Amino acid sequence: MKFISKYCHYTLFLLMLCYLSYSANAQDYAILKTQGGYLKGAKEGQTWVFKGIPYAEAPKAALRFLPPVPKKNWPDTLNCTTFGEVSAQYNGNTKEVRGNEDCLSLNVYTPSLKKQSKLPVLVWVHGGSMTGGSGSGQNGHAFADKDSVVTITINYRLGVFGFLYLGDVDPKYRSSGNNGLQDLMLSLRWIKENIASFGGDSNRVTVIGESAGAKLVSTLLLNKDAKDLFGQLILESGAIQCVRDSATAKSIRKRLLKELNLKKPEELLNLSTEQLITAQNAICKGAQGTNYFGPVADGQVISGNGYQYIRQNTDQSKRFLIGTNKAESRMFIDMDKRLQHPEQQALKDWFGKNGRLVWKNFKANEKQLGTDSAAKMVLTQYMYTMHSYRLADTLAQVNPNVWMYRFDYSKDGKGASHAAELPYVWLDPYAKNANMNYDLAALMHGYWVDFIHGKPIANWPNYLPQHKSIKIFDQITTVETPKAVFNDPKHPAACLVLR
Repeated sequence: MKFISKYCHYTLFLLMLCYLSYSANAQDYAILKTQGGYLKGAKEGQTWVFKGIPYAEAPKAALRFLPPVPKKNWPDTLNCTTFGEVSAQYNGNTKEVRGNEDCLSLNVYTPSLKKQSKLPVLVWVHGGSMTGGSGSGQNGHAFADKDSVVTITINYRLGVFGFLYLGDVDPKYRSSGNNGLQDLMLSLRWIKENIASFGGDSNRVTVIGESAGAKLVSTLLLNKDAKDLFGQLILESGAIQCVRDSATAKSIRKRLLKELNLKKPEELLNLSTEQLITAQNAICKGAQGTNYFGPVADGQVISGNGYQYIRQNTDQSKRFLIGTNKAESRMFIDMDKRLQHPEQQALKDWFGKNGRLVWKNFKANEKQLGTDSAAKMVLTQYMYTMHSYRLADTLAQVNPNVWMYRFDYSKDGKGASHAAELPYVWLDPYAKNANMNYDLAALMHGYWVDFIHGKPIANWPNYLPQHKSIKIFDQITTVETPKAVFNDPKHPAACLVLR
């Protein structure tokens, strides 16, 4: 009997060891309460991650093409350990439609689940011409793991579902051209109401976007209802040049109708996701459709002159970090070979009526710089540089808290192309890239972290109307103060104008 007793105790001891070993290696989970109900998230390294949190009802059926509706309360705990569906979009690799119209979710990466932590919050808005991409494309661990920042990535409606203008079809669709912007605003409202449960401070929200993401984020400045949803904006390669007038939006819609062999815009309402996205891809014709979809000056969500609105309505307590890359157009020239030696038709495809202004400037510089250099410089100016500096100049007139940068570094010495700064800002602590300058990345990431935390930015002067200081990130990082920055006074606020 003693032998059996000893054997039982020994067996129990082994079982306990096995259990402890399993527990040490098993996934850690957490359940927390939000205003809508309970969520289950998982521990990934040092950070708690909650994926695929719905912030709105599915914008389908009766809600299709309408403003987002806040998510109703749910009775059971939601399993938030996998990313939600991406917004419906065309996959150029597989030549198929991917994603879903039911896509309005967000992902939270947090170092702490204690409400008293009150950590700063960073909200990432992805790029992709407002027709592609998803929040899960950026790794929130980059700021959450080591920088004490609650990091959130969001999905919003893209292309026809986010920005198709239907205001003249039915009054209920008056703001359909700004559904994507309204999605962003609702996600920020959800964050403001719930972020304390994730250890974040609702009064310390920075919204960051790149390319189309920066363009969309910039339009938060054009709506009074967005005023209390953020304290800081980081705009990388994008500003309010994305806002289309209703005539341009209707022209894009007309192309969509023609592609589908339809006559009336109301016929679009009941087409399938696949039909609409396939037609959308066809009219965008690759990279030239970069500006075909985006917010619309609809008189409801966005009204009047954008720059004038900003001058009259910008809160002086807010802070802005804005910048571009030295050679933005390199990526687009590689995608559309016509831009290597631009002709008027190619520029018309990209810029609409504004193409003639780009053509005129290109020809004026071609003899002195050569075709390649003139194309790269002029396209960069009209695609991004001019618009970012126009916004910075406008903000600086009414707000002293503006910082400007230009990212120049490239390993080949030809200047940083579009999106080249992203791995430097989102410095992945676990990845190694032979092409990265890690000293520069650590410096740049550190500046962004200081800004997000609301700290004074050392050795980086403010951008002021009389003193246009620009931080240049390169092999050697410096500050430049040009007497003037490029601007074409004849160019309208919008990058694309169609009539």
